[in-house]
Amino acid sequence: MATLRDGTVHDLPGVYRVCRLTGLAGQDASAVTTDPDLLGHVWAGHYLLAPGAIALVVQDEQGVAGYCLAAPDTATHEAWVEERWLPPLRARHPRGTGTGLDATLVEHLHDPPRTDLTLLADHPAHLHIDLLPRLQGRGWGRRLLEDMTARLAAAGASGVHLGVDHTNTGAVAFYERLGFTELRQVPGTHLLGRRLT
Repeated sequence: MATLRDGTVHDLPGVYRVCRLTGLAGQDASAVTTDPDLLGHVWAGHYLLAPGAIALVVQDEQGVAGYCLAAPDTATHEAWVEERWLPPLRARHPRGTGTGLDATLVEHLHDPPRTDLTLLADHPAHLHIDLLPRLQGRGWGRRLLEDMTARLAAAGASGVHLGVDHTNTGAVAFYERLGFTELRQVPGTHLLGRRLT
């Protein structure tokens, strides 16, 4: 039986595993990455450590099977990631190393995109959600999202945004059913947002 709970630093291995198994537009990225931790370093781990970040995990008898990770204040979170999270990872993964997707992720560690401040004016929070197939279609995505958006609103966020790979049409439809609308498109990504009350 699956349960929803707050994530902690002890969930890093499970969260990294889910990140890898959903890291290719919702599909398993294991076959296209050499370093099994790079996806987690870029997209997941810092939410379990950064001040103010919120991590929710769904755990079943096989371990962590899904999560929702968020920051109520994106600008502050990105500054912490730049100052505290990335320097040791950059030392471990020098620019120009890796091949294929690994090389792209290493480049992301060294030159992460910063969120446009005009987007943050109305949607200062952001979130990521990933579920393994064994949890999909069972209401966990909706439950995670509703819990997280309530927590973000309680933390003072007026709105939340997220990015979805342009090929992941199922995820776009899921978010739209839960009140998200498209804010803009950037190359390869739909940026969706929802106001919080």
